Amino acid sequence: MMQEMAELLYKDLGRMDYLAALALQQRIVELKQRGALADVILFVEHPHVYTLGRGGKVANVLAAREVPVIGSSRGGDVTYHGPGQLVVYPLIDLRSKLRRDVHRYLRNLEMSCIRTLKDFGLEGIRQPPYTGIWVDNRKIAAIGIAVRRCITFHGLALNLNTDLSYFNRIIPCGLSWADVTSMARELGAEQNLVEVRDRFLSHFAELFGYSKIEKAEDGEWKIEDRDPPSSILHPQMS
Repeated sequence: MMQEMAELLYKDLGRMDYLAALALQQRIVELKQRGALADVILFVEHPHVYTLGRGGKVANVLAAREVPVIGSSRGGDVTYHGPGQLVVYPLIDLRSKLRRDVHRYLRNLEMSCIRTLKDFGLEGIRQPPYTGIWVDNRKIAAIGIAVRRCITFHGLALNLNTDLSYFNRIIPCGLSWADVTSMARELGAEQNLVEVRDRFLSHFAELFGYSKIEKAEDGEWKIEDRDPPSSILHPQMS
């Protein structure tokens, strides 16, 4: 059994293209599979993009128009990413004693979001058998993960100050009955992304039992001579 890792590296990537962030995740997964890197959690905002998970239905994309639609290896159906949304990509080793299975990983990921929302006065709940986090019957966070040789990637998207009109162009997660909401909509005011990010990081580290949290410095990992994966189903219009 691999030695348990108590250190968590985190990095805020700022605004980054979806495919570039995916290429970075894949690089980190490769490093972790070789035992060359501690567990990592990435925070990012994406430019406007729709992503379609494994087994997702293209028919659930109603009118993408100028927004690209990208096929993804994560679970779930179609969702939207864009400015004002906190996207979280944990890249952790499930062989650790603290994270014995994918189901436990998902429950802790969900609980990290629920506790974060509670810090801001919102009651986030699960809605089995559907994934994600909800406020009443309104979905506030989408979850779609992948696991490659025991290393997780992809993750969670929490709507903070998101322009929710972009969800009208799709059937979010394939659920035609579900409404989508944001922290700003529920609280009546724009939210500070950094504050929400920091609370999420704190809860994530506590739930997964990390004793040390370090900011990843530039050069912790590199992508050299590597083109972003090409999986655009509907290229962006010029």
